[in-house]
Parts: sequence; C-alpha cells; structure tokens
Amino acid sequence: MEHASHPDIVKRLKRAQGHLAGVIAMIEEGRPCLDLAQQLHAVESAVTNAKRALIHDHMEHCLGEGVDGGGKAAREALAEFKVIAKYL
Repeated sequence: MEHASHPDIVKRLKRAQGHLAGVIAMIEEGRPCLDLAQQLHAVESAVTNAKRALIHDHMEHCLGEGVDGGGKAAREALAEFKVIAKYL
C-alpha cells in the first residue's frame, strides 16, 4: 500500500543516494577528511529523516487504524508498535 508520504520519502532517499555517490567520488579524488565527514553526515541525516517519516506515517495511519478497530486489531497494532519503535 502506498502512503501519501512515500513520494517524499523517495525524494529524501534519492537525495541521500546522491550524497553517497558524491562521498564515494570524493574519496576516490583524495578529498580532505573534513569534507568527507560533512558529506557522510548529510547522507546519515537524509536516511534518518526518511526513516523517521516512514515510521511516523506508519504509526499514524496503519497502527492508528488498528487501534481504532479495538479488540484483537488494537492488540495487534500495539504489538506491531513495539516492534517498529526499535527503529526510531
């Protein structure tokens, strides 16, 4: 199922992919470590932001629907929340 946030997440991941390709090229060119560290931080931030957006969207929409359903669906949503929370 595609969520409304997925296109934004894809953009974030493509940005990270571009930064990572840049870091690889910089290493091959022998660029200074400070420059490499800055770019690696940008990659890490982009991936972290994409992950956070995906998890928050999942918690709001997918898990929210389970909680609203009550009963077994709510228990399953809570169990899934416990599993996905470790990725935050």
